[in-house]
Amino acid sequence: MQKIALVTGGNRGIGFETCRQLGHKGFSVILTSRDKALGEEAAAELAQAGLEVAYHLLDVTNRDQVSRISTFVEKEYGRLDVLVNNAGVSLDGDKGVFEVEQMVFEETFDVNLYGVLRVARAFIPLMIKNNYGRVVNVSSSAGSLKAMGTAAGAWPAYRTSKAALNALTRVMASKVKEHNIKINAVAPGWVRTRMGGPSAPRDVAKGAETILWLATLPASGPTGGFFKDRKRHPW
Repeated sequence: MQKIALVTGGNRGIGFETCRQLGHKGFSVILTSRDKALGEEAAAELAQAGLEVAYHLLDVTNRDQVSRISTFVEKEYGRLDVLVNNAGVSLDGDKGVFEVEQMVFEETFDVNLYGVLRVARAFIPLMIKNNYGRVVNVSSSAGSLKAMGTAAGAWPAYRTSKAALNALTRVMASKVKEHNIKINAVAPGWVRTRMGGPSAPRDVAKGAETILWLATLPASGPTGGFFKDRKRHPW
């Protein structure tokens, strides 16, 4: 039976590459984005390459859109096998923790943490119903507490939101581990995307590599972990 995967923030960068690689692995992919035109264009490009990719509008901060896509997936497919929570923002600019506006923290957490929670709450019950699921939360090495004292307090909203996402990953994983559902966080590394910039050492294929590994874990695979390059990464 063909597996169904949904990727948030799939219109560009690591999300787009994840959709592409999942498609090549035989998944039926639901590519989502908050920009309808860009998302449809991205899905069409992958479909023209012979991959089974469909587009659906999803802004993870919009409760109604989360509810609508959950209803759509259940009615159309009856299950969701893989969820990649890739949508994320970095809004700090060059401001430090004492300068960045409170609203920047709130907007960052709304996407990077609460957005993941909204989408997970919408789809985890369907995974429990089918006794199968693989959830990959795209985090960052910048969210590692071990490294939190570096970079002179730069990117405070982004870094703390990813640290919170890592904690959420562990909490969710412990709740559903008896249902053959694996929930893990991944640090893709510094990747050449619009967020990562042109100087980043990794291409999107390398950035998506561990995401694909976690999305296709066997029943014996890990859960509640934080990984980079298929190896455990310091929390």
